[in-house]
Amino acid sequence: MAEQTLRDWLLTDTPTSRRHAKLSALYQGWLSFRSNTMAMIGLGILVLLVFVAAAAPLLSPHDPFVQDLGNRLAPLGTEGHVFGTDSLGRDILSRLIYGARITLYIVALVALIAPVVGLLVGTVSGYAGGWVDIVLMRITDIFLAFPRLVLALAFVAALGAGIENAVLAISLTAWPPYARIARAETLTIRSSDYISAIQLQGAGALRIITKHIWPLCISSLIVRVTLDMAGIILAAAGLGFLGLGAQPPSPEWGAMISEGRRFILDHWWVATMPGLAIFTVSLAFNLLGDGLRDVLDPKAGE
Repeated sequence: MAEQTLRDWLLTDTPTSRRHAKLSALYQGWLSFRSNTMAMIGLGILVLLVFVAAAAPLLSPHDPFVQDLGNRLAPLGTEGHVFGTDSLGRDILSRLIYGARITLYIVALVALIAPVVGLLVGTVSGYAGGWVDIVLMRITDIFLAFPRLVLALAFVAALGAGIENAVLAISLTAWPPYARIARAETLTIRSSDYISAIQLQGAGALRIITKHIWPLCISSLIVRVTLDMAGIILAAAGLGFLGLGAQPPSPEWGAMISEGRRFILDHWWVATMPGLAIFTVSLAFNLLGDGLRDVLDPKAGE
């Protein structure tokens, strides 16, 4: 009965406070998201990925760095090595499990850097207008003129190989789309009546941008971030494949594919297993992004 009462309280059409309205909106959004089977599958895969990364020392059957040259290139299903071993006899399953940590590390850092930079540039450009808008958007156009992976390769070549530099390079190439989205949202919001009312009350540009424009841009950016995660993972894997990302013996999935490409015909599992891991996680982020778009799209109910 108490549970039913709480549900009714959350689903009411007449919230009694701002907090009540926010909780009601969150719950209704969750119900809408939960009804999307594919989005729930994507969320489940990502939750499993986080759990595997967090419990890697407990789940990993072997040390991912220990070599056993006497058992190199063992096939799938070998006793003690479910996914086989690589060219140095290291357990592929263990390296995949620890590689999940690197993937989440890259995704988290890029998701913290690129959208924030894009939001700042886009909202300032859209609200200020004039020469500020022209300068910031031309800089954005320069970044958009180059393919993301090519530009990331250039940054990594200048900064040096390594996972931190790879994250920085991917972030520097990922922010322009967010800036475009934030600017478009800001141009629409800037001409709203309530913004004019806030200006008449004496609110400054900084307060208007941070308190009244940013919150309205967040939902669009969240959807874009989740849909971009697949591209970010592939870019990180591409840098690792080329030897410019995480350095050996780090169990990064792209580097594992690079190592396994030499044996792709006779020992296909060495490159296929990390490739399937990248495919699965990328698909999960796309499914999650599609589900969030259906929930957060303000036109969905029209």
